[in-house]
Amino acid sequence: MSRKTPLLVAPELQGQAYVEAHADAAAAWFAQLFAEAVPDSEGVALIATGGFGRGELWPFSDLDVLLVHDKKRGDIPELAERLWYPVWDRGLKLGHGVFTVSEVTKLAESELDLATSLLTTRLIGGDAAVREQVEAGTNKLWSKRSTPLLASLADRVEARHRSVGDVAFKIEPDLKEGRGGLRDLHALAWAERAQPGFASEVFDDLEPQREILVAARVALHRTRGRAGDMLTLDDQDEVAEELGATGGQELMLRVALAARRIAWHSDEAWDRWHRDRSRPRRGRTPVEVGPHLELVDGLLELRSGVEPDGLTLFRVAEAAARTEKTIGRHTLERLQASTARIAEPWPAEARELFAGLFLAGRPAIDVVEDLDQFDLMVRMLPEWAAVRCRPQRNVMHTFTVDRHLCEAASNASELVERVARPDLLVVGALLHDIGKGYPGDHTEVGMELIESIGQRMGYSPVETAVLVDLCRHHLLLPDVATRRDISDPGTVHAVAAAVDSVEFLQLLAALAEADSIATGPSAWGSWKARLLDELVDRSAIMLEGGELGEVIDEFPTAEVADLMAAGSAAITGSRDRLTIVAADEPGLFARIAGAVVVAGLDVLDAVAYSDGSGMAANQFVVTSSSAGSIDWERVIDVVGRALDGRLALSARVARRAEAYGKHQRRLSAEPARRLVNIDNNISEVATVVDVHAPDTIGLLFRITRALDELSLDISSAKVQTLGPEAVDSFYLTDRDGAKLVEEELLAELELALREVIDAT
Repeated sequence: MSRKTPLLVAPELQGQAYVEAHADAAAAWFAQLFAEAVPDSEGVALIATGGFGRGELWPFSDLDVLLVHDKKRGDIPELAERLWYPVWDRGLKLGHGVFTVSEVTKLAESELDLATSLLTTRLIGGDAAVREQVEAGTNKLWSKRSTPLLASLADRVEARHRSVGDVAFKIEPDLKEGRGGLRDLHALAWAERAQPGFASEVFDDLEPQREILVAARVALHRTRGRAGDMLTLDDQDEVAEELGATGGQELMLRVALAARRIAWHSDEAWDRWHRDRSRPRRGRTPVEVGPHLELVDGLLELRSGVEPDGLTLFRVAEAAARTEKTIGRHTLERLQASTARIAEPWPAEARELFAGLFLAGRPAIDVVEDLDQFDLMVRMLPEWAAVRCRPQRNVMHTFTVDRHLCEAASNASELVERVARPDLLVVGALLHDIGKGYPGDHTEVGMELIESIGQRMGYSPVETAVLVDLCRHHLLLPDVATRRDISDPGTVHAVAAAVDSVEFLQLLAALAEADSIATGPSAWGSWKARLLDELVDRSAIMLEGGELGEVIDEFPTAEVADLMAAGSAAITGSRDRLTIVAADEPGLFARIAGAVVVAGLDVLDAVAYSDGSGMAANQFVVTSSSAGSIDWERVIDVVGRALDGRLALSARVARRAEAYGKHQRRLSAEPARRLVNIDNNISEVATVVDVHAPDTIGLLFRITRALDELSLDISSAKVQTLGPEAVDSFYLTDRDGAKLVEEELLAELELALREVIDAT
């Protein structure tokens, strides 16, 4: 039996039926092995623990067993060898231990993993009395030490959540260990053993959700042919097919909804336990925090006997976020049962409360989660239903659409001092991607939705127009900052014309930062922040009639200019900047781009300059592909050899691309675009070419080599990676420094670039 073959091969079985049948088959196989290896089993027992003991064995899970004996037998080492080696010979993974009864119960006192695994045991073979002794010792342990065990469990749950993150909101979730995953259900069951009544009411309610995660994990094991809990983009479509879903999108929506429900119930149970521990013997006096709202034992509650009206939901949500308190379940149920609805358009108080909810910052995220569990978020914003738990299947995005919007609004609340209308900023952040729940271009759809939402919320036509324009232009500043030459007056003029006023520019800049941070780590960093700040500064100066020269980041620097004037070549590296001064000759930029790849660096930005008298300067903004520090000594050596013609660049770049491709994983559910766009209107001094292509090692080298074949000069280049897609922009001139206007040359340029990206 190979490692690639589970103990039980039953393609017709899925989910819970599979794990139970697999556990039974494994137990039967191991029982036969035990009977053959241990003909005299008096005083010794083979006991399955954990999931195996519970009767749930995944296709490629470990077989977790203990060989437990009394002290009277002296042949235990030999017995163990006769049991373990046949398992290993079959290529199966074994989790095992050999203990006396007293040893195993004693060890469980200090090892939480063992203590929990002993809660679910199964006698595989041997002396039933030994297993009964282990079970009695385990029950005594959990009864005697219930308080410290629960405290340890609580700490373990919190640490796991911090480390692994959410199943519901992550693009590639851990089905077992993530918040809302199967381990949370196990932890609730263990806590129930320590404290009966801890979560007894939730298990039946969560059974459908548990079955969804079980089915997904079984299918993940089977389609991979190995153990694993991380449901990556590479796996999702295949797992979906195994489960009969229409595709990865449907699968991930199922998983997210299930995990979200599990996480909420788990959090509520543990929060209740924490409150009970800290509650004084005499109940606290309720504290009023708003109209008919009070804090009772740390929970925000609607006062008893008060009938909810249209504003009650808004008041409860805002007060919970403002006070950083959890809304009591009884209050959530009362609000869910209420038929009261807010008048439309909303009164001013409703708008203020809704904005106040998100101006409270991160506490709003938990409040929205509580509201969503009782279908209350859609009461305030019906369009929320379309984005709820909606996956964004691209590694650029950390979260589902709804969580991304909440994160963006939370981030925006920290930037309100920069803007004149904090309320429009946080509401705009919450709504900027609302169109992603509907067919069509999400920005265009979002603008239509926000027009209607703004009117319904009672915003004035001018205020609604601001919200619509925040959606319209929410990608403008990041795109321009990272893909355009912001020292070009034409670039700044286009931005200034789009935003129209400094006040709106400030709103848009804050939204851009909040949105980028909420997208994920790869969407925001010091380089992007610097470019965005400079673009905003330059655009504000133009809107106010100032001189753009005040904020131009000059290149070449005085030091570089001196080297060029002296005809001195130099290669220097510092922080994230690689600067090369060399004789101006065809192919210089391409050779540097290739050398950078060979040196293991990624390019973010590049600028080229020629003084017209035979010298050129190039500066590349780079990062390390390995995420480590840059070995500048090695980089300078590689670049120097490339410029001297002592490096087989094409061959080395090809080898590195081949090696990288072997380990490359899927980064998006959608394939990268292949697109070439040539524009002579963006810049006053150069032809701007945008190239969209799958992100591969050496793409910049191949593109710039193609440009060199046409005798084109690159004045600047912007290199950006968006998940699986490279978006590279080039400012080009001919060798005389003029824009490219000849139709024949432009056609050849497009042909050359199409050939590069089609071969990628």
